[in-house]
Amino acid sequence: MMDTPLSQQLNIIIPAYRMHTQTFMNVLDGISEADASKRIAGRTNHVIWIAGNFVNMRYGLARVLGADEKDPHDDLFFQGKSLDESFNYPTLAELKANFHKISPLAYGALLTINDARLNAQFPLNMEISFFQETVLNFIGMCIGREDYLCGQLGLMRRILDYPGVKYDVDDHIKY
Repeated sequence: MMDTPLSQQLNIIIPAYRMHTQTFMNVLDGISEADASKRIAGRTNHVIWIAGNFVNMRYGLARVLGADEKDPHDDLFFQGKSLDESFNYPTLAELKANFHKISPLAYGALLTINDARLNAQFPLNMEISFFQETVLNFIGMCIGREDYLCGQLGLMRRILDYPGVKYDVDDHIKY
């Protein structure tokens, strides 16, 4: 059963957010720590970088929605910061733990935000004529970014010779 958000504007966001939670866990399922830091032909981002960006997106969303939590790895991932092989990246286990810490907070905030706050201006300085810079549109951009990152993770799974992602749902996870 889907939780009902205070704002009907989020009726499409809530199921997408919850499905991304499931997909993120499924796409990382079984990937070893060693494989998570491999790049392909020195040209791709590794799974750690992609997953770290996903988790950082959740922290960013939570902060915009009022949570007082900061990604402990913000310096590595904020705004899709480029992969730098000289950096010491966290483990996949650390990223998963951070994901499970922040995701329920962001989800709770999505359920309780009101229309006035959703429609508030949120300057991103993108200067795109067809994009109103509001909190609601920022949330939509976060959902789109999560889709993109899950797709990259799914492709890396296959490149690293793991089975394709399964779309099983764990009903015990409520965020």
